[in-house]
Parts: sequence; structure tokens; C-alpha cells
Amino acid sequence: DMDPKVTTEACFDDLLIGEDHPSRRATDTFYFDPHTVLRPHTSAHQTELMRAGHHAFLATGDCYRRDEIDASHYPVFHQMEGVRVFDPESELARDDVAGAQHDLQRTMEGLVRHLFGEDVQFRWNEDYFPFTDPSFEMEVLFRGEWLELSGSGVIHRGVLRKCGLDDRVGWAFGLGLERLAMVLFGIPDIRLFWSEDERFLSQFESGSFDVRFKPFSKYPPVHKDISFWLPTGAVEVDPDAPAATDSAAEQGAYVYHENDFSSVVREVAGDLVEKVTLIDDFEHPKSGRRSKCYRITYRHMDRSLTNAEIDATQMNVRDQVASQLQVELR
Repeated sequence: DMDPKVTTEACFDDLLIGEDHPSRRATDTFYFDPHTVLRPHTSAHQTELMRAGHHAFLATGDCYRRDEIDASHYPVFHQMEGVRVFDPESELARDDVAGAQHDLQRTMEGLVRHLFGEDVQFRWNEDYFPFTDPSFEMEVLFRGEWLELSGSGVIHRGVLRKCGLDDRVGWAFGLGLERLAMVLFGIPDIRLFWSEDERFLSQFESGSFDVRFKPFSKYPPVHKDISFWLPTGAVEVDPDAPAATDSAAEQGAYVYHENDFSSVVREVAGDLVEKVTLIDDFEHPKSGRRSKCYRITYRHMDRSLTNAEIDATQMNVRDQVASQLQVELR
């Protein structure tokens, strides 16, 4: 068993994830302290396992991220990491990047044929990850749509060097298991994976890939809006310009990220929340202050929600948003 509590060195530094990378921010990752986090990906164990002498392995585990709230995002999810490092004497030479890429793609193509059938259509797109070079995204054509299945690539030379494997070449991939199951079985909401309802669980007892999820809940949603002013001079996190955001924070500016808002909503309302949608973003023409308005969609999987019940929850959400985010409710 691998402890989900990992060091920032293993989670980021060993994987060449720079100090300015968005995944290192407290708005994206759960921190215990500046040097310890809940793993946001199973790659956090990659170098640990390679240093221990494991050169061909699958690592599967629960991962944790601060994220938006919708049908495909949840603060806890499961990921599978696959790694293969080649023996330079009997398999692939150190500089045979093309050979490693070919073996990676052959392996992943075999996986999708096993899961989706021999006639599955797939494509490879170039991508970027700090810890692989070259890097790829694999998509499959499923029910008329191209769906991202996995990120992968040839392990970066710098990562191998940190593990004392500079004389070798290898590949790695990451696979989100809930996302894959949602595609395979037509499951519409990631919250269902945490359900103990037999009407859900019993549908998958056969273990067959041919199962299609049959909806059992048609309970209506309840919508509630919340709007607030950000403090004067507030700066919104720009993933494309992290240095500018850091500079503003260092100068004492109020920094706002939507994930902070989503975290408060999730903390108060839990799995009653199906989705959070930004429906208005307004800047006052005179004061320059920014106003945000979000629509929170509440829906229970097993029963109808009453307005009175959700009114009480919404009031608690409002109180906590004002208190924790230091915003002015409208």
C-alpha cells in the first residue's frame, strides 16, 4: 500500500514540475504543510518505485484535487499509472526514444482494443507533460465523440537520471478510472461511484463490459443563485500567467480562484451539489469592482429535495462563502 500523503519532492520536484506550474498551487492541490500534500496523481510514486528496482509496474490509487464542481469532477478519484523501463542490454538502448514510443503506443492500442473492441477508432495527439518527452494524448471515438482516454509519453531523461537510470529509456501513462468507466458504461455523474444504492451497484455485478447504466433516479434539481463582490483590487488567478498572480499575492493583493469557491460549496453541501455554473461576471464601470454570480444545482440521487431543506443549506453556503472568502454578498 502506498500512503496518499506524499512529499512535494516526490510529487513535483522528482517529476520536473516547476515551481510556477498550476498543479502546485493550493487552489489545485490539498496541502498539509509546504512540503506535504495529498497525492493529486499516482505519478507521485513513480520515482519511488523506480528507485526501489521496479521497472515494469502498474500503480493504482485514490487521488485528490481541488477542482470545479460538475458531473465529471470530484475531489477524490482513482488513477492508474503504468511504467516500463527497458534493459539496455537485452531490450532497448538508452537513446532509442522511437523504440520506446512504438512500444508505448502498441501497448495502449492493445488496451483500447481490449476495452472497446477490435474495430475501435483511436488517434494520437501531441501533448506536453513536464515528466515525459515526447508526450501524447490518446483519444478514442466512442458513440460518435472523440474522448480523451490517457496521457502518456517517453519518460523524461531528467526523471530517469534522478532515479539512477540515466543509462535506460522507458515510458509511462496515466489513466483516470472513473472517467473511463463513465465512458464505457454510460454513467452520467461521477458522484454515483460513491453510492451504496443497490440499484446502482447491482447493475455491475456481472463484471461484463457490455453493461449500460440504467438510470434509476429522476428526481428534479433545485437551483439556487449566489452573487458577491470581490474585494477592491482583487486579482483572479490566470493559469497562463502564474508569475503575475504570484507577484500580486506577494504585494498583498486579494487573489481569487473559482476552485476556492467550489471548495467552500462542497464543504458545506457535500454530494447534494450536482453542478456549479458561473452565470454572470460583471465589472462595475465606476468602481472597477468585480461581481460574480454562480448557479448551484442541487440534486439528490435517491430522493426529492425540498426548497425548505435547500434554503437552509444555501443560507449556510452564503455564510461560509462570505466568511472564508472575505467577499461581500449581494
